[in-house]
Amino acid sequence: MTVNEHIDFLNRHCLRDPIPQITDASRYLDAAVSAHFAGKTVLAEELINLSNMPEIREWTESLWGSNSPYVKYREVPNSPPCLPKDQRIEVRMPSTAEKRDLHDRDGYHCRFCGIPVIRKEVRAALHKLYPDALRWGRKNTEQHAAFQAMWLQYDHVLPHARGGNNDIDNIVITCAPCNFARMDNLVEEVGLADPLVRKPVQSSWNGLERILKF
Repeated sequence: MTVNEHIDFLNRHCLRDPIPQITDASRYLDAAVSAHFAGKTVLAEELINLSNMPEIREWTESLWGSNSPYVKYREVPNSPPCLPKDQRIEVRMPSTAEKRDLHDRDGYHCRFCGIPVIRKEVRAALHKLYPDALRWGRKNTEQHAAFQAMWLQYDHVLPHARGGNNDIDNIVITCAPCNFARMDNLVEEVGLADPLVRKPVQSSWNGLERILKF
């Protein structure tokens, strides 16, 4: 690796740049929820189907597979080791209040790649309304591509397995591909910049949360 390549490696915001189809899918889904509230359920279902793009599935699977070409590892001197399970801080999900604080701080965009994200509760509500369009089976290939890629995660910046705690200052909102691709590696080990040193994406996207008020 040359010096310039090394600098580029260390300054990456994400492992693979998002593809434009993800933005397109978010627009379809936002329009689908609006159509649903307008009583246009046939249109809503059509829009949810349109957002289920094979290109998005390919993007997701290219990242979170065990042999992803986009996840490149390097040794970091004096990095914290992977701890035995009995030595780790007990992992827990953020509380309702902590999640609210995280959403207020980070919005509904991945802090690494910046794509719009959607909470599983929102996905479940839409799946109940449109089960044929929003498929969510047990296998990856049986899950709606856009909702899979845009699945909101609460990710430990310093991984739990490496001694990370559950404080809100150690947690960021990410998409599932960025979270699962990094696994238990430090951001430095996979060449990512600390997501907390730059501002979150600012937009009008709110994760389709309004469907929960239906």
